[in-house]
Amino acid sequence: MIYRFIYNLLIHLLSPLLLGLLYWPKQGKPGFGVRWSEHLGLVTAPKRANPVWLHAVSVGEMVAATPLIKAIKTEHPELPILVTTTTRTGADQAAKLGELIEHRYAPLDFPWAVTLFLRRIKPRALLLMETELWPNWLAACGRKQLPVMVLNARLSARSAEKYRRFHGIFRLLSKHISHIACQHQDDAERFATLGLCRDTLSVTGSIKFDIDYDDEIRRQGQALREQLGAQRPVWIAASTHEGEDEQLLDAHKALLQSRPNALLILVPRHPQRFDQVAELVTRQGFTLSRRTRSVSAVPTQVYLGDTMGELPVMLAAADIAFVGGSLIERGGHNLLEPAALGKPVLTGPSFFNFSDITHQLVDAGGARVVTNDGELTQQLTALLNSPEQVAQMGTQALNVVRANQGSLLRTLFAVKAQLAL
Repeated sequence: MIYRFIYNLLIHLLSPLLLGLLYWPKQGKPGFGVRWSEHLGLVTAPKRANPVWLHAVSVGEMVAATPLIKAIKTEHPELPILVTTTTRTGADQAAKLGELIEHRYAPLDFPWAVTLFLRRIKPRALLLMETELWPNWLAACGRKQLPVMVLNARLSARSAEKYRRFHGIFRLLSKHISHIACQHQDDAERFATLGLCRDTLSVTGSIKFDIDYDDEIRRQGQALREQLGAQRPVWIAASTHEGEDEQLLDAHKALLQSRPNALLILVPRHPQRFDQVAELVTRQGFTLSRRTRSVSAVPTQVYLGDTMGELPVMLAAADIAFVGGSLIERGGHNLLEPAALGKPVLTGPSFFNFSDITHQLVDAGGARVVTNDGELTQQLTALLNSPEQVAQMGTQALNVVRANQGSLLRTLFAVKAQLAL
């Protein structure tokens, strides 16, 4: 009880800062409009009673949840599903599911907001994507005896060590969880060492391996490549962060010395940074085209991917993919999207968020780790000088994805067992 009291005291004291971070307008950051009050639990009741509540905080989690939602609805079309996201970009991704779901913004973890939300939604269970654990959510679901499942769960060594230091807080979180479907055996072992009963743990693999890009994505990628210049070398830097773009532009500048017609497709992770990155590109003397502007990209040196939801198309248009959040200490992003399109993958040294996936790809020869912009230029140059090596790495990356597929069916089986479907 003392941990919950301290936690609730802190979140209320810090609420002006928390709300400011969520709602403070930034250039390029989409707002919540009139629906901002949903974060305070002021939601409308669902059209269909007692839905399964699935929470996916933002775009990445929503992308992972989408095939699972479709699979559940295929087998149980009568089962209502209500999806919550915290971010507007996550909400936009959820909207692509149309009538399969209803969407609300998730309540912030104020106890009164969670109580209001549950009173109006009346869910039959809560499915959490990727270890999104909030104390008041879990406590409120526990009081109502709602099953709580964590899906596609991962627990890095760093996070496990933090939980170990504050074991009382972790016990407070975990006692209301019915089942955790882990991505990898390492994740399950870390949860077990923190005291979770092994009967509540299963290893289903990562749903993210079950990527199946259709022919339309590849067709659109080919059309974009024709627009960019079919004969020129093209590499993409995806999901980049502040402090990383500068290094990537330095690598591209060095690459242009040997490959003057090379093109970098630069895709920042957060939309509010699109204009900022565009200014950085032009300030460093590169010619720039933007995805949102219908200008020929053939003579340009940098093509800015300043849209949401089109990353697979841009990945399909490139020869080589670098995945961001890894040249700075952010832990990296998912390497499977380019791998599933048969692209050779490069990453920086900070990939602890996806260590197992990265090691699998590196060990299979489908990915390489670079420690700085100089090594990145060297790898790009070597690969672009060897189309056979590009093709071989791409095939090896795709083979890793295919070898790990099947998580979706295992996760679906676990969900059905917990929900008694």
